[in-house]
Amino acid sequence: MKRILSLVLLVVSHLGLCFASSDEVSVLRELANRIIPQHAPFFSFQLIHGKADIFSLRSEGSKIVVCGNNAISMAVGLNYYLKNYCLCEVSWQHFNPVSMPSNLPVVKGVITREARVNCRFFLNYCTYGYTMPWWGWQEWERLIDWMALNGVNMPFANTGVEAVWQRVWRRKGLSDEQIRNFFTGPAFLAWHRMTNINGWMGPLPQAWIDGQASLQKRILQRERAFGMTPVLPSFNGSVPFSFKQKYPQADITQVSQWGEFADSYRTYFLSPSDPMFRELQKEFLEEQEKMFGTNHLYALDAFNEVSPPSWEPSVLASMGANISRSLTLADSQAVWVQMAWFLYNDKNRWTPAVTQAFLEAIPKGKLLMLDYYVDKMEVWKLTDKFYGHDYLVCSLGNFGGNTMLQGDIFELSEKIDDAIANGGRNMKGIGATPEGFGVNPDYYEFLFDKAWNTGVSDNRWIEMMADRHMGFQSKQARKVWITLVDSIMPSYIDEAGTVVCTQPAFTARYMRTTYPKTLLLAWKKLLSLNSDRAEYRFDVVNLGRQVIGDYFTFEKDGLERAYLSGRLDSLDYYATRMFGMLDDLDRLLATIPDFSLQRWNESARKFGSTPEEQDFYEHNARMLISAWGGGGSLADYANRTLAGMVSSYYKYRWEIFIRFLKDALVRHTAFDTDTYKRELVVLEYQWADPRITHISYPAIGADPRKVAYEVYNRWFASVLGPLEP
Repeated sequence: MKRILSLVLLVVSHLGLCFASSDEVSVLRELANRIIPQHAPFFSFQLIHGKADIFSLRSEGSKIVVCGNNAISMAVGLNYYLKNYCLCEVSWQHFNPVSMPSNLPVVKGVITREARVNCRFFLNYCTYGYTMPWWGWQEWERLIDWMALNGVNMPFANTGVEAVWQRVWRRKGLSDEQIRNFFTGPAFLAWHRMTNINGWMGPLPQAWIDGQASLQKRILQRERAFGMTPVLPSFNGSVPFSFKQKYPQADITQVSQWGEFADSYRTYFLSPSDPMFRELQKEFLEEQEKMFGTNHLYALDAFNEVSPPSWEPSVLASMGANISRSLTLADSQAVWVQMAWFLYNDKNRWTPAVTQAFLEAIPKGKLLMLDYYVDKMEVWKLTDKFYGHDYLVCSLGNFGGNTMLQGDIFELSEKIDDAIANGGRNMKGIGATPEGFGVNPDYYEFLFDKAWNTGVSDNRWIEMMADRHMGFQSKQARKVWITLVDSIMPSYIDEAGTVVCTQPAFTARYMRTTYPKTLLLAWKKLLSLNSDRAEYRFDVVNLGRQVIGDYFTFEKDGLERAYLSGRLDSLDYYATRMFGMLDDLDRLLATIPDFSLQRWNESARKFGSTPEEQDFYEHNARMLISAWGGGGSLADYANRTLAGMVSSYYKYRWEIFIRFLKDALVRHTAFDTDTYKRELVVLEYQWADPRITHISYPAIGADPRKVAYEVYNRWFASVLGPLEP
């Protein structure tokens, strides 16, 4: 039996002869009708043969002919034409329009491009929490189109798994109440699925379980229509406490504490050597196949940010062998897909000897490793290319859905090129594994373009991206983006937000560029241009958001100097400036839907059919992006600069902090840290609960450039000179 490459490539049609049918051409016609309906009749799609993924473009009369060896290759070809000839982007946000030229540009000759790697993976467990929990079919349909256009053929498909487990746990004698209490609330299911927490912000409503199962069927049907190979979940050893009580003879242990959550939310792990592990694996995969089908690729992450029951290499080797065996006994074609995040996150205990023992116990061809975070650490280089197992090189790029202008494109390019050239025959492809979508979609589009021999240099790619954002060629916009990519974005190097979004303290952890004037100048230059493109409007707000967040740090520093010198008048001066800056930030963010707390919260409320249910879902939504839960270490992890959140949450926290500073100066006493922290925690948990805290959202719809002009001239004219109309 061939190894993972054959198993994956069989489905995505990389076998030399083209097994694609006319259905794939129909899929592309439907795609064109969705994203460019007025221009769709002028595109023709044709299948060609190819051992590797390949597409070609040519003009034929008034039509653009897109050829490819399968649906994904044709979709990439279509996107290549849209981006490079029409200067337009198809956003992964369904509400952003696709701006097409009136007349389609002619393709001179025949353009042919071939894939450098065959496997292109996308998504992360966490994306289902930080970005997707409130998505319906409208959002998913656009994302699947975006994935196809960008060549993704191995999406992680983790929706609706609770419906499968509910059926399995019922057969094991658990009540629906026990099962739904085992699951977390909707916003936190990603961490339940990774064995981190149980029950938090639950119980999970039955309507949610049923609705997500129906949604998963639509997602998988569309992904498979494109020829994608979805990676489905499997049993990773996590069991309910009620299961442990019902089967006391089973070898079940409580995992290590995660996120400072109380014991009542900790998870229980069934040993892979216990016969019930294989039994549950088989029942789960069989039930999942009945509901959702299978493509034989299964995500299984048992030790994500929690410790295994033993660090003894021989014990871990036995666990790896037994987990793999459980999959094979349930599905002879099964391939275990494992993220390598655990090797980075706990690298001091996952030593080379321990890692090698664990991985080498798994048969070759039965494991696909995802080198999850090569932006920070290339695990493939530390593990002798994962000791011969197949693997993909992946970039994470965003933590928690934070709204930060970050991502080192040039470094990413070097690492992908290096892996393709030197990663060995078992390096099968690349992937993107963002925790949340954040604000940098172009970073991921660049990554997936690296999977193809486009013949475009990195600098040229950035220039063309700038043109697409403007809708026309602009030397100034190109210079802005080269500066941002070369200097600004790489200078944000860790997973945190701006100081605006941190729990207020003079020692708060936050990120700020080392080149604030360079960033400000880039924003000023961008504002001197104009375009009606949604991408340009987004850039105006996104850069302004980052500028204000970074320069807010200087106001915070002034506040600290005033406090340390005992100057109450100076403290009032900086406080007034800080509050004014936050008000203007909120106003700027409200000009486009991308930065809307209202959109996030109302998307959650749509899942409820009664006011009580709506409050439950919104409570989940607010909690995730604020207090999170546990003992406080996760607070603000998913921070994001959103209109409505700045005014109702972040500003209020700074007001509390400044009130305590003033109180200390007036009373000539030390800052009351303990009382301050208690009041802050109370605020955070009260803000998360819509039954306690009502939010007045700012008005949406003002012109972003006009508001940005006003904000710039109010706060930054003294730094780089005013902006003239």
